Amino acid sequence: MTIQPECINCIASQARRVCEAIGADAPLIHTITTAIDDALQYADFTLSPPVIAAPLYEKMAQLAGKIDLYDVQKAHATQQARHYLPFCDTAISHSDDPFVAILKTAVVGNVIDLAAEVHFDLHEAITSVYHTPFAHDDTDRLKTRLSQATTLVYIGDNTGEHLFDKLAIQHLTTRFPQLKITYMVRGHFIINDVTMGEAREAQIETVCDVMDSGVPTPGFVYNLATPQAQHLFDTAEVIIAKGMGNYECMTPVMRQDICFLLKVKCAVVSRSLGQEIGAIICKMDT
Repeated sequence: MTIQPECINCIASQARRVCEAIGADAPLIHTITTAIDDALQYADFTLSPPVIAAPLYEKMAQLAGKIDLYDVQKAHATQQARHYLPFCDTAISHSDDPFVAILKTAVVGNVIDLAAEVHFDLHEAITSVYHTPFAHDDTDRLKTRLSQATTLVYIGDNTGEHLFDKLAIQHLTTRFPQLKITYMVRGHFIINDVTMGEAREAQIETVCDVMDSGVPTPGFVYNLATPQAQHLFDTAEVIIAKGMGNYECMTPVMRQDICFLLKVKCAVVSRSLGQEIGAIICKMDT
């Protein structure tokens, strides 16, 4: 999906949140916000919001003298997520519909998003999501496809959320033992998205294969992926794509059997999906 006028203000606000996150002083705040505001005047409205945002985050990192703008926040998000893993594991095991509970476990981590327009209380989101129906519910279609498939690519989103992904994948491998699952991460530090470093720290390779997509944007962009990631994307029988960034970058869809799992956190995605902000989505494109 292409960038909308609201996205410009959102990205500008994100620049100010970056300044707050890194504890920038007044001169650095002025330098960063001025640079981003100036760049946004020339935004290409034929591109998706994550593609527009990626070089701007790189610029902010250069101006701040940091490699990973959100390193402290990502560590905190991971610590928070780890605290809730036993609760989520129990919720899956005791659910009347464990498959739906697995998907909700994957979605609930999606509230950990430092670039979202709306912020959510993590405790409230995690404890309530298991009682919240999917506003767009293609869970049965996804279940059928996974039961028929032998390969699944699971495209991750945010750090912290990746621990819920690992738990969801563990349960998916038990439920669908024939599935060969590959977890795909970003190829570059971008906002708080999960990279190979966080995936290795979480030992996700103990439950499935892990691949660096090579993509430097906060969402999977096929043309920016490595040849290996493109091949896997093309040949996997099913793809699960987590979060709004992946939805924005992969809509309209370029292949069949992609399932988007996300929580709606901005007005632009809300309009695109025809769902309210706060809704949880399981949308299968076949």
